[in-house]
Amino acid sequence: MESDTTIRRIKLFGSQNINIQDQRGNNSCGNVKKKPELRLFLISEGVVFVLLVVFISALWALVHLSTQQLLVGKSTGEFNAVRARKHLEHITGVGPRAVGSVENEVLTVKFLLEQVEQIRSESGAGPHAVTLDLQRPSGCFSINSITSCYDRVTNIAVKLEPKDGAQHFMLANCHFDSVANSPGASDDAVSCAVMLEVLRSLASLSSPLTHGVIFLFNGAEENYFQASHGFITQHPWAKQVKAFVNLEAAGVGGKEVVFQTGPENPWLVQAYVHAAVHPFASVVGQEVFQSGIIPSDTDFRIYRDFGNIPGIDLAFIEDGFIYHTRYDTADRILTDSIQRAGDNILALLKHLAMSEILADSSEYRHGNMVFFDVLGVMVAYPAQVGTIINCMAVMVTFLYLAKKNHGKCGRYLRALALAVCVALLSWAATLLSVLIVSLVVTLAGCSMFWYTHFSAAVALYGSAAAAIILLVHTLAKNLNYGGVRRVELAELFFDVSLLLWCCVLIFLTLWGLCSAYVPMLMVAFPLVTKLLLTRHRGASVPYAVLYLLGLTLPYVHLMFLIWVVFEIFCPILGQSCTEFPPDVVLSFLISLAAISLSSYFMHLIYLARSSKRVLTILGSIFVVMIILVSSGLFFPYSSDPHKPRPKRVIIQHTTRTFLTLNGSVEHVDSGLWIESLDYTDIRYIAPHVPEIYNIIHTQHHDQLLFGGFYRKGWYLPAPVVSPKSPLEFRLVSKQMTEWGTVKMSFEAKGPSHMSVYLHPHIGTSLSRWSFGDGTPQSSFIIYSHGLDSPAWHFWLEIQPPSDAPAEKDFISIAVSCHYLEEDHWTLQLNALLGRFPAWTSPSSSVSTYHMFRY
Repeated sequence: MESDTTIRRIKLFGSQNINIQDQRGNNSCGNVKKKPELRLFLISEGVVFVLLVVFISALWALVHLSTQQLLVGKSTGEFNAVRARKHLEHITGVGPRAVGSVENEVLTVKFLLEQVEQIRSESGAGPHAVTLDLQRPSGCFSINSITSCYDRVTNIAVKLEPKDGAQHFMLANCHFDSVANSPGASDDAVSCAVMLEVLRSLASLSSPLTHGVIFLFNGAEENYFQASHGFITQHPWAKQVKAFVNLEAAGVGGKEVVFQTGPENPWLVQAYVHAAVHPFASVVGQEVFQSGIIPSDTDFRIYRDFGNIPGIDLAFIEDGFIYHTRYDTADRILTDSIQRAGDNILALLKHLAMSEILADSSEYRHGNMVFFDVLGVMVAYPAQVGTIINCMAVMVTFLYLAKKNHGKCGRYLRALALAVCVALLSWAATLLSVLIVSLVVTLAGCSMFWYTHFSAAVALYGSAAAAIILLVHTLAKNLNYGGVRRVELAELFFDVSLLLWCCVLIFLTLWGLCSAYVPMLMVAFPLVTKLLLTRHRGASVPYAVLYLLGLTLPYVHLMFLIWVVFEIFCPILGQSCTEFPPDVVLSFLISLAAISLSSYFMHLIYLARSSKRVLTILGSIFVVMIILVSSGLFFPYSSDPHKPRPKRVIIQHTTRTFLTLNGSVEHVDSGLWIESLDYTDIRYIAPHVPEIYNIIHTQHHDQLLFGGFYRKGWYLPAPVVSPKSPLEFRLVSKQMTEWGTVKMSFEAKGPSHMSVYLHPHIGTSLSRWSFGDGTPQSSFIIYSHGLDSPAWHFWLEIQPPSDAPAEKDFISIAVSCHYLEEDHWTLQLNALLGRFPAWTSPSSSVSTYHMFRY
């Protein structure tokens, strides 16, 4: 093997002495004039390693600083965050606010009404009129293969308009209900607190708005967006709404990000870019969210699908680990977060309420916008312009590559094709190797070690990914490119990275995705940088520094997107990934990040004299980390009050009753149902509840009873529950219709949260029902109601087999009742909760399940 300082001539694949670069003055395909050897020295391996580490660290520090800098520039002073915080503390102070609870339907509603009345009184002498309406809608609709029914849920609608009236309105939406067992500070009390102060600020303006604004404080979002559906489909004000702004949360505090807009109506994005004081938005987030990869939804969908109006969806995304847990408290939301959200919403609503476009937006309806944020600076342009820019980047790239191939009779293209294969091989080897590592970690019982220690996952999977990429290129350099000069190899692999990013750009552009701007940045800036550095021949430290400086903008944005991906997906993997190993997903994401970041770094790697030391360092990091992880050093969960990472668990004290066709009881059992919401099951909980080792596996009628929703669970025997308002369920009538179906009418009365699972027997089908548009959309119906609601009535039409006897049962109906308030909790449930470790966040309730046959 040659020494580090050996200067080599260009030998193409070990046979012909041919320069990969353009032979100037030679356009023939015959004898190639050899270039005189240049004394070009390679860069020290240590220098390259230090430059890359400093570059990545500096950019990551910039990204971190940008995400933590909540206020960009001075606040306008029109929004009072201190007063909004007081609203937040008062709302969360009543405790969890589940639909139908006194906390949600009485205490929170009373507070909001008092605040609105106070604002109306204070602004009475101003140019605006404030109208308050308390709505209690009832209805039914289908969404996500679930039928959602509601009765007398709560909406507080406030209309702000000039005193001489308005014809067109903006809608601002928040929800004040929360999931059970969570104070719901970020989801979504803080948004309601912000909206109260925005309402106060707009009502206090000295000059009237051109259009009106409707502030909707809805009280039933967590139960599949029932209150927003009730408003947009039933409230008389809804017909005047031209666009909406929805305030949501997928995390606790930080910056609120615009993560979806539209559909179409690019003028809304333009309004946000123009008006927002502290803008923060990403079209990548919009396209990822709307693809369905993220298992979540918001009221945005209701207004879009049932109201046919465009809007903007904003949400807090940081620290999703405590989203929907008991840790979602008001003290975790910084006042600066409230200030920036208030400044942005106030400025946006004021801008839209004064806009001429709102009155007739049909002229501006079509088209989409490319929008993204670079260190707090918003960039936005029409998607058509983006397509033109993308095409220009592709054309320049191919012209650049074609020029390099000029006069070489395809030799350069062959070399480029082989180098592309090497790059793709390194990617495939990386993904496969890291996948194997993640499976080993999972089989060793160390899954989710990264949940509290994310840096450990980066060290383990990141070092493995970087080492495999570097190893494949090192082997290719020594075995396949033994006679090729390193400088020329560096040029070649820069072209490979450029070509591959260009292919991604073409693919995303052809698919019509606005996210194509990302590969466009990764093509345009490196190409411009390389063209500007054409006079800097050879390998030198100044050249490497200038090269990295040229990559700064696309790489800092790429690292920001990587931060967003992990900020969103890491918490999701800890609350919904129960069947599939989450380490496989996380290791895949880290590998993709490593592949993306390393693409243009390979140019410098080939300019380094060697890669042995770097490989040794990466290998050592991997070996140390795999030993530490396997030893169980990294416990997945944490109850640290400053940075909690709780394990999510569902605990229900439930009684299950199975009845025969004639109504007699066939089977009854009762117990404490424990369900883990992540992949570790009860591995870490079992030592605290040792009797769980003597578990009873529920098998009797389970698939029917739980509707397939409980795949993993543990059932500890316990006494029968006796709720204060037990289920009253009866068959009101059963008759044969003239078209051959059996129509059955039912009456149900129970707690505020019930669900029904329908299971037609073999040969029987559901033909019609009373829900929604009358056409059965699913077999699972959820039902919730506010206070003082009447009994729930519904009917089903069954198409029985033609030869079915009259006494045969056609359908099984499982009705579940959920008692969420703490005053329903049993002694056994409270005792079990007291034994759960502090690093858990149980969602607890008392429930009953009845299975009827008809």
